[in-house]
Amino acid sequence: MSILRPGDEPMHYDDGSHRWIPPDPDYDQATWENQVREHQREHRGRPDPPPPRYRLIRRSAAG
Repeated sequence: MSILRPGDEPMHYDDGSHRWIPPDPDYDQATWENQVREHQREHRGRPDPPPPRYRLIRRSAAG
């Protein structure tokens, strides 16, 4: 669950969901999306998403 802090209002709709379209129609969409992604990372309390985890699958030679 995320926490709304003072100043977060421009990033959220009234229902608490994130606003992916900038409130100002003249604002650059790509820049806004990057700001929303950064804002979401702040909600999660980590600077970046965790790296992907891979598992090595070994096959026997007898197959």
